[in-house]
Amino acid sequence: MNLILRLLINAFAVFVLAHFLSGVSVNGYVGAIIVAVVLSVLNLLVKPVLIILTLPITILTLGLFLLVINALIILLADKLIDGFAVNSIWTAILFSILLSILQSILQSVFKEEKKT
Repeated sequence: MNLILRLLINAFAVFVLAHFLSGVSVNGYVGAIIVAVVLSVLNLLVKPVLIILTLPITILTLGLFLLVINALIILLADKLIDGFAVNSIWTAILFSILLSILQSILQSVFKEEKKT
């Protein structure tokens, strides 16, 4: 049940950001759920490999290269999903930063409601 709630929170965050960022588009809430699932799978399978392969440059940039890795994951999701589009790498970096912030806020809000 926790996994489904987290997936819906992530889908809502994708949906909201797609409406506020001009360079990102998603086809409806079902499309946002698909994007959330694909991003979760890519973060689980592809991201660790990319982090290991780019470890020297990540250390050299003091971890800032992880933003580029996150953007590449989002651009890969863009290529895999027809109803999701990101215009550029810079938009993908901004989208990944804002998505992380919004996910953290939403998960803390829903976690607080669950406790009471």
